Amino acid sequence: FTTLAASMGLGVPDRHRITDPQQVIDFDWADHGAGHGSGTGAGRTYILKSLAYDPVRRMDLTELPRPTPAETAAFVRSLPISPDNPWILQEFVRGQEYCTHATVRDGDVQLHCCCPSSGFQINYEMVDDPEIEAWVRTFVGELRLTGQVSFDFIRSDDGRLMAIECNPRTHSAITMFYDHPGVARAYLDAGVPTVYPTRASRPTYWLYHEIWRILRRPSSIAERLGVLARGKDAIFDMTDPLPFLLVHHLQIPALLLDTVRRGTEWVRIDFNIGKLIEPAGD
Repeated sequence: FTTLAASMGLGVPDRHRITDPQQVIDFDWADHGAGHGSGTGAGRTYILKSLAYDPVRRMDLTELPRPTPAETAAFVRSLPISPDNPWILQEFVRGQEYCTHATVRDGDVQLHCCCPSSGFQINYEMVDDPEIEAWVRTFVGELRLTGQVSFDFIRSDDGRLMAIECNPRTHSAITMFYDHPGVARAYLDAGVPTVYPTRASRPTYWLYHEIWRILRRPSSIAERLGVLARGKDAIFDMTDPLPFLLVHHLQIPALLLDTVRRGTEWVRIDFNIGKLIEPAGD
């Protein structure tokens, strides 16, 4: 993805495909503006990302190289890197993250949204960023894509815009279209003017995730109540309450009971898609 985007003149970070831990151990850090002992914030640093979806390690932003070659080698060898399970060594860029979702037809963007992002994204609020939208339009237009495509971007501290990830699927940010009457047309008809979240739409959140945040950090209650006051639950609708009721009061409890039955561990509850994140699960 990043190589293809770079060939179109679009901004992406430095990246290297990794199929063997030794490739990272032998990597010429100095030649790429990094070096052992450079420390966080000094010079260029990298992170390793699994190309296959990894529900647990996807949150690991361990910066490389580590302070010593031995520490770098130990970390890399702890990862399941192989020719059948390739990873990417990607430049770690500090700055503001954004996520986008687009529904496209023959290279035309028929639906688009963009919002500030984070490592574990579960709150969405539309921002208008013409440079990000132009990046998306160029990429999907060059390839004449049809389908759904979601990008993750980062605007570096020095202002450079780079795409760091692409996912060929719906993004949870699509919940921002909860009050838009034109979403179905964007999917079913050709030549539709680009659909954006309405100006009246409120930021979306998942109620039980906000409650969990309050329980974990009671001092954040004022902040979380502010989120609830100015936003809207992503799936609750007075005219159709079953999805909200069933996800939180049937789906999640059933999954938790199943882990007890199987004697397995779980890392986190992902309320926005109704699943448990398990160490060896999807």
